Amino acid sequence: MAAQSKLISYFTSERSIKDAIGRLASWYVGRRTTISRVMYVVFAAAVANRVRNTINTQKAAARKRAEKEAEEAATGGTTRTDAGKTGKKKVELNREFFRNLWKLLKIVIPGIRSKEMRLLVSHSFFLVLRTLISLYVADLDGKMVSALVRGKGKAFLLCVVWWMGVAVPATFTNSMLSYHQSKLALQYRTRLTQHIHDQYLSKMTFYALGNLDDRIKNADQLITVDVSRFSNSLSELYSNLAKPTLDMIIYNYQLSRNVGGEALFAMSLLVNLSANLMRALTPPFGRYVADEARLEGEFRFGHSRLIDYSEEVAMFHGHENEKLGVDKSYFALIKHVNYILRRRLYHGIMEDFVIKYFWGALGLLLCSVPVFFKIPGVNALSLGDRTESFVTNRRLLLASSDAFGRIMFSYKEITELAGYTSRVSTLLDVMKDVQKGNFEKALVTSAKENSALLSSRGTVSEGTSIEFTDVPIISPNGDVLIEKLTFHVRPDEHLLIVGPNGCGKSSLFRILGGLWPVYGGTVVKPPKEEIFYIPQRPYLSKGTLRQQIIYPHSQSEQIRRGVTDDDLYEILKIVEIESLVDREGGWEAEKEWKEVLSGGLQQRVAMARLFYHSPKYAILDECTSSQDLDTERIMYETAKHLNITLITVSHRKSLWKYHTNILQFDGQGSFIFAKLDAEKRLALEEFVARSEHNLLNLYS
Repeated sequence: MAAQSKLISYFTSERSIKDAIGRLASWYVGRRTTISRVMYVVFAAAVANRVRNTINTQKAAARKRAEKEAEEAATGGTTRTDAGKTGKKKVELNREFFRNLWKLLKIVIPGIRSKEMRLLVSHSFFLVLRTLISLYVADLDGKMVSALVRGKGKAFLLCVVWWMGVAVPATFTNSMLSYHQSKLALQYRTRLTQHIHDQYLSKMTFYALGNLDDRIKNADQLITVDVSRFSNSLSELYSNLAKPTLDMIIYNYQLSRNVGGEALFAMSLLVNLSANLMRALTPPFGRYVADEARLEGEFRFGHSRLIDYSEEVAMFHGHENEKLGVDKSYFALIKHVNYILRRRLYHGIMEDFVIKYFWGALGLLLCSVPVFFKIPGVNALSLGDRTESFVTNRRLLLASSDAFGRIMFSYKEITELAGYTSRVSTLLDVMKDVQKGNFEKALVTSAKENSALLSSRGTVSEGTSIEFTDVPIISPNGDVLIEKLTFHVRPDEHLLIVGPNGCGKSSLFRILGGLWPVYGGTVVKPPKEEIFYIPQRPYLSKGTLRQQIIYPHSQSEQIRRGVTDDDLYEILKIVEIESLVDREGGWEAEKEWKEVLSGGLQQRVAMARLFYHSPKYAILDECTSSQDLDTERIMYETAKHLNITLITVSHRKSLWKYHTNILQFDGQGSFIFAKLDAEKRLALEEFVARSEHNLLNLYS
């Protein structure tokens, strides 16, 4: 037993440990070249294997996605009738993410001579400069501590002077980095917003997204919020990846010279293994961000819908029901946010332990190598030199580990960027798709029987008249209102359209205005600038009183047409509202005109707008419902005097005399198009009324 205790004491003695380490070091120095080559070969093989696995994973994901798309195409899973069944996109760092990101990068950085590229180059210059300053500061820090340990006051004071001197370029560089990052975010947002506005506000895309397609429910949030977040995330990501990557390369190179490449390699191997473990345990924050943005949009959409239908909700006293809806969407959002916070809590604990403490311990071991072991090619160091070496290496190591930590933390930022990229690219893809006439919308049950009709398209051409030949009237949800509609409106042949609600009158105008697709037949119509539409509730834009009359023209367009304010005043005289100019403060007065003007005045402003534009055709949808007969007469006689062909929707018998043809819908899918004899029709109406009165008297 005593012999065993002596043996244990011998092997655990300090001298034995030092002897063992010394023999191990001697053995390593003698075989250093071979060991280094083996380590580099293993490292290269590991990198190659990692790349191969990544490529295989991407190929497998692409193959799986292609098989799924083929299956959906075979079963009609993504057709118009099953639009509501289409699943959400999975947000992850895959080939689709990089393809979408590259597409957005080409928008926000249009060329090498663009302002964004110049900002990137300038930003990169300051990133390099900041790293070089950090290297100098690390070396200066070591010299300062060495001078302090050796008791060299003059050298120490000189280091302090240099320390204060380097603060000037260092602080300037840091401020320039922040400035460039903010400028890049602003430029990215400007480019992307302008591009989206060009697409969104062209070819009636804004209308199609909200009325003909169900894929984008909250375009306003995507354009205003998600584009801003994407731009900020993209600008931050460049700084958070470029500088740490550069720091790691330069700092690790300097460390390899100070402590030996093998020790650095061994530490890097341990760090890489722990990093892989962290990556495997990292939650899918990109998907979480995309879901959060979607829930934010649904919550915002609920309030927007409440504002749009506030009158109807108030009339039905449906505020409690609406409160349940908005509360439900809010608590769904909060539940998801709390879930993200919990996942970030657990992930943050793991990250802090690994990055700050585990990697920190490895760093201390690495910095101690030159102190306890002789590095081949490095002379023996004195106490002051070893202190300087330790402080410098420690400073470099802290900077390198901080850079690696920022790269690891940036993985979350990349996944969040993937979420924003997915939402913004989805908006662009859907806008491009609807501009081609491809829509995905939930359809009524009966629409499935008309799938062939919904997938077809009619022909639309320009002409001097309006002609519909065998054109089906179909609503966006697939409800067939009229199977084949045929009628014509030629110049000076004024048309009156009558029929019950929901029979297809407004749908006809939407097809005529190019808002709804033509699913069959032939449509001939004049250019859009020759057709003007006045609804029952006129749209009053945000702007001056003048802009209400000339909308959608601008003042420059008014001047180009040679129309003066005096001409506009004469137009207001026709509809007897010229007093508005003085009463509201002149042509440049800006107000919320929908609140300032009554319903009748709004309709008269719309009449003045019609006379200003003087189109060849005018669609009047109950636009005189709030007017007396004299005002109605003035409007129709003035329009005819201006050679405007009228297409009117109204049930007012006083309007019959202003029209030559009638298009009557019965609400059951049938219609009659014929000449309108106002006197004969009025006589027939009076005869029917008398007959009904006599029948009532007979049975009373």
